[in-house]
Amino acid sequence: MIYKMLPKKESEAQIFARIDDDGKCRLTCTADYPEFKKAITEGAELQDADGNVMTATQAQEFVRNLP
Repeated sequence: MIYKMLPKKESEAQIFARIDDDGKCRLTCTADYPEFKKAITEGAELQDADGNVMTATQAQEFVRNLP
């Protein structure tokens, strides 16, 4: 499972898309969505809006710094 940050304007909340193994977007969520935080903590891949993959450490640090 992959979570990808979607482009946003500065005043908007960060939105993520969950992309399942079949390549289809199944869900969009905000950072406060519990399943998102749990998945990243358990090792799901996180990509920035440009498609760059964060390391597991970077992704977990990102989640720790979310409100």
